[in-house]
Amino acid sequence: MPVWLRNLWAVCIILIFSTGFYWFFIRPYAYRWKPCYGQKGYGVCMPCNYEVHGIDISHHQGKIDWELLAHNREAKFPIHFVFLKATEGGDHGDDTFTQNFGQARKYGFIRGAYHYFIPRTDAHKQADFFIRTVQLAKGDLPPVLDVETIGKQSPQELKTAVKTWLDRIESHYGIKPILYTSYKFKKRYLSDSIFNAYPYWIAHYYVDSVCYEGKWHFWQHTDVGSVPGIEEEVDLNVFNGTLEKLQALTLQE
Repeated sequence: MPVWLRNLWAVCIILIFSTGFYWFFIRPYAYRWKPCYGQKGYGVCMPCNYEVHGIDISHHQGKIDWELLAHNREAKFPIHFVFLKATEGGDHGDDTFTQNFGQARKYGFIRGAYHYFIPRTDAHKQADFFIRTVQLAKGDLPPVLDVETIGKQSPQELKTAVKTWLDRIESHYGIKPILYTSYKFKKRYLSDSIFNAYPYWIAHYYVDSVCYEGKWHFWQHTDVGSVPGIEEEVDLNVFNGTLEKLQALTLQE
């Protein structure tokens, strides 16, 4: 093979490798090098003009130092609410939920519990498992349904299953649950108007503002927050309103 052709092949291989490396390993994390034109907090660029901040946690965050975490209510970006993973599917409970749910109340946070939805599992079974696991009290946020995958179901089957869970939970707790899903997932699979009646918690990372045109209540804006009191990176959220409006959203009885 001529030297020039061998060199051309080498250049092509390097270009292909470099492009692939950027696409799969650099591009998804390009936000880390994105300039911050606002204010930074908890290791990330914080959304502007929101006064009520919160986190959501599960066993992935490890052991929580609740006393240290509580000091963040007095920080520049005060953390007032905490969502905790309670259940997943029909029989999997988060092993940190019970302790952390109690600690959240003890240290004065507005707390909420969420269920991770598994499309292939019967929706009634999932709702009943959440009900057996989570006892809510006055001042707690409404239950949350976390929907992120469609599995092998059709979009219509998913909508029916999600609505079944929401109806069962609303009937038991006497309050409309919160629906959590990403911006793109909601547009693609849950854009039906019947879901617009529920408080919406939107997951939309590494953007300066929410692009969703409808009404929303919570915005999960990053999954790489660094919060004193928590060992691992944590999701950060803002509430679309004042602290008084957040409190008004909670269970009143």
